[in-house]
Amino acid sequence: METGRRLIRPPLAEAKDRKMDKTRLQKKPVPPDQTNAENFYYVKQMQSKTAMVFVLKGGETLQGVIEWYDKTCLKINRDEGPNLLVYKANITYMYKAE
Repeated sequence: METGRRLIRPPLAEAKDRKMDKTRLQKKPVPPDQTNAENFYYVKQMQSKTAMVFVLKGGETLQGVIEWYDKTCLKINRDEGPNLLVYKANITYMYKAE
């Protein structure tokens, strides 16, 4: 019953290498942890001294110009009242004043 044909297989290590190459090509690159878009936005508004409106979690609104920022806070310079240091976690959203 022998037909004279033999199954020719590549070595096991070579087959694994081919499989690894395919998976490497198919994977999408992991997105960066930080895009720096937030930092870019703050710097742009600070340089142009844009009047901003900050809506806080409680519904209160503040208006002023961003003087500086760090990882957790914004310092807001205001004409109507004292300058404030506001935690970013307390800001619901912000927009440019018209």
